[in-house]
Amino acid sequence: MPIPTAIRLHKASKTLELHYGETRYSLGAEFLRVHSPSAEVKGHGKPILQHGKLNVALTGVEPAGQYALKLIFDDGHDSGLYTWDYLHELATRQDALWADYLAALAAAGKSRDPDESAVRLML
Repeated sequence: MPIPTAIRLHKASKTLELHYGETRYSLGAEFLRVHSPSAEVKGHGKPILQHGKLNVALTGVEPAGQYALKLIFDDGHDSGLYTWDYLHELATRQDALWADYLAALAAAGKSRDPDESAVRLML
């Protein structure tokens, strides 16, 4: 289980920086929010597509024992524990996971922007 050697919250850039020795990863708040391990996002066997999270920010990071982090977002979401394994997976698979997320949004006709909604006309 890879454990970060350093963790930094950058509120201005809305990112969480994880260091694994000399390797650094920067994970955006929106990315972390839409990939939350909580039941609200993961569902109970059926994931719930998160949308409208473009402007979400991280307001806090708390340790959860010796195995995870609790991330606190400004939209009120603070459930779900990001284990060391899950954080490492998010960091190392960020590009593929983000591409999959954007494709799912497009397929569902949803937007990252909370002030935008798509309407499909059936003609």
